[in-house]
Amino acid sequence: MSRKLDAETAERFAQIALGHVRREFPNHILHGMEGAEDVAAPSMLHPIFYGSYDWHSCVHGYWLLATLLRRFPDMPAASAIQALFDAMFVADKVAGECAYFERPSARGYERPYGWGWLLKLAAELHAADNPAWGNTLAPLTDRIVRNFHTFLPLATYPVRVGTHFNTAFALRLAADYAEAAGDQAFLTLLHTTALRWYGSDSACPAWGEPSGDDFLSSTLIEAECLHRLMPASDFLPWFECFLPEIALRRPATLFSPAAVSDRSDGKIAHLDGLNLSRAWCWRSLARALPADDPRRAIMETAALHHLDAALPHVAGDYMGEHWLASFAVLALEA
Repeated sequence: MSRKLDAETAERFAQIALGHVRREFPNHILHGMEGAEDVAAPSMLHPIFYGSYDWHSCVHGYWLLATLLRRFPDMPAASAIQALFDAMFVADKVAGECAYFERPSARGYERPYGWGWLLKLAAELHAADNPAWGNTLAPLTDRIVRNFHTFLPLATYPVRVGTHFNTAFALRLAADYAEAAGDQAFLTLLHTTALRWYGSDSACPAWGEPSGDDFLSSTLIEAECLHRLMPASDFLPWFECFLPEIALRRPATLFSPAAVSDRSDGKIAHLDGLNLSRAWCWRSLARALPADDPRRAIMETAALHHLDAALPHVAGDYMGEHWLASFAVLALEA
């Protein structure tokens, strides 16, 4: 498979996503019930994001389609994507999504991973040729921004695991929305929170990576979060202190793709995502360094090793197929 997001790869990924964003079952739903009346099918609870096995994967399935449509507006799948968005991004369906987040038991629903992806989708829709989609989604977008404003000042500590609860990943995605929307107050909140949580970290040993169901490197996504939210003049010395031995290819675990023993197991299949998200981070971080920095070649080589390990497995089993293409595009477009 190409190491670039070319037209052929984009069409393949679009067809994968079109095949699952409205596939309701199987479905893994984390749903707090306040009474018997809350027993309902996923599509009744979530009028838009009921497919793709779970809410957050459906959200970033739509992000994937929006990104591919912008990058390749003449792709064969373009008309199907546009028709999908016209049908799904409508006021009554958005209102239904908002209503779910107003429920008392939904205070922490999809926090922070799904929140980050919803804002990443909103940022992409800002760049769409059809502004109606993003404008219609705006009430849900605003709801999630308010959730961040409420939660981040209360979050004394970051969450550093390599799964959905990782806070650096959510800040990284939310920053794209804050910038696209010109929301300086939100961007400032994200920046100050990132510095409060991670600004004094140094000599990271990458201990515990990879864990058995990681799809994020807690080390590299922290660095990518600070890369996104700090000025370059501040980030470069921070990065030097945080990972001081990249020239020696240490910590060694960050340079070795994870092995995936069973792609039909949803948790083990996460490790394909780890390889893709590491490739994304390595590529992005390499480009943050000066052009003549010898670490760039080392980091780019590590990215390619991780890409080559994961790209052949984006499709094949639904446990990975319902989400991996989004991470592949992050890596290919880094």
